[in-house]
Amino acid sequence: MSQLTHLDESGRVRMVDVSDKKVTARTARAVGSLTCLPATLDQVRAGTTPRGGDRHGRTGGHHGREADGRTHPALSSSSLTKAEVAIEMDDAMPGFRIGAEVRTNGVTGVEMEALTAVSVACLTLFDMLKAIDRTMIIGGIEVAGKSGGKSGDWDRSGQS
Repeated sequence: MSQLTHLDESGRVRMVDVSDKKVTARTARAVGSLTCLPATLDQVRAGTTPRGGDRHGRTGGHHGREADGRTHPALSSSSLTKAEVAIEMDDAMPGFRIGAEVRTNGVTGVEMEALTAVSVACLTLFDMLKAIDRTMIIGGIEVAGKSGGKSGDWDRSGQS
């Protein structure tokens, strides 16, 4: 079993020393979802939710972009060069599919920033819609892919 690099000898969280790592272009993608009642999607489309209709996607995406660079410093302290959050309504779920892509030129990956962006966008949507739907479920938050760095490229769909 490999040792966790983010813990010191006493088991306390620490930032890993990355001073010897090379600066490379790095990208990470994450996805997640917010499942809701069909009536909730109908109200969002119609703009009749208590906190404003079609603004939900824009607001959730905005908060996701704002939060993606605010992970715990022991986990990452990247300077992002791109942060994009997309929110799509999905009648088949029913609910919202959330995706984020972040990029940096740095010495550490940006998976945590992508996961944070998706998580905060899901939480923002939940907060904005909880007055009309308390049954919502946040789920499926995962890294969908990454590129760059010593470990190279990886994509969940291809498991490369």
